[in-house]
Amino acid sequence: MSERLRGAVLGHPIGHSKSPQLHNAAYAALGIDYGYQAFDVEVPGLEAFFSKVREDRDWYGLSVTMPLKNASVDLVDELSPVARALGAVNTVIITNNDGVAHLRGDNTDVAGIVNALLHGGVGERPRAAILGGGGTAVSAVAALGELQARDVDIFVRNPAKAADTLEVATRLEVPAQLLPYEDAAATLAGYDVVISTLPPHGADALAQQFASQSAALDGACLLDVAYDPWPSALAAAWESKGGAVVPGIEMLLYQGVEQVKLFAQAGGHQDRVTGRVGDIINVMCDALGLARRPANK
Repeated sequence: MSERLRGAVLGHPIGHSKSPQLHNAAYAALGIDYGYQAFDVEVPGLEAFFSKVREDRDWYGLSVTMPLKNASVDLVDELSPVARALGAVNTVIITNNDGVAHLRGDNTDVAGIVNALLHGGVGERPRAAILGGGGTAVSAVAALGELQARDVDIFVRNPAKAADTLEVATRLEVPAQLLPYEDAAATLAGYDVVISTLPPHGADALAQQFASQSAALDGACLLDVAYDPWPSALAAAWESKGGAVVPGIEMLLYQGVEQVKLFAQAGGHQDRVTGRVGDIINVMCDALGLARRPANK
């Protein structure tokens, strides 16, 4: 076993990911000897990757992104309450006791979305819409539930594939319904907040349709979780109509802060994190090229 413990972000495609810069900057600032890199992994190869992690016994954690969040649920030994409720994992905390690896699935996307929206000025009880119905959409549902959204419309191409997302909304008592994706462009201007959970370029055609609409947005907020390339076509169209945009990199920042806290604690480094969350956020902002946060953020 190597002395330096390893971590990684898994997903497909993954070349655009800024998670390695984010995590490595945080661990360097905290003085924790963790390494972190990116691996391109598709769903069919995920089980084999997890098996290799168990065999290696020198891992502290994994970040899991699209399209692996739902598939990871069945490959871990334990689920946090939030990951179990959502049926989606974006964080795997790895501990080793007596040579046996234990994998705990968690989900920091909810905190990432909530804090990104609050940073963007979104208030409570918004009328909300979600684009897409997959693994990130369930986190968006939960986040909007925390903000006490009055109602949540989920625009999807395939209602059958999004049935689990609607079940999560029902379980969390978030008032939600599935609507046809082709109706989204004509109705998005009527919401206080819209969260696009689609992959890069996934909303490009919708953005073109939306740009042709005459309605003004008057400050309504868009969070587009796809942050590369940026601005996305949807973000550009949204801003052109007077809307406020929260880039997906803000969600990456805030969910990453929660992951760093979990990974540090699992490795016995909680003392290095205590009282330093603000410092961690600002170091991670530097790594992402974002403005530093005031002390009370």
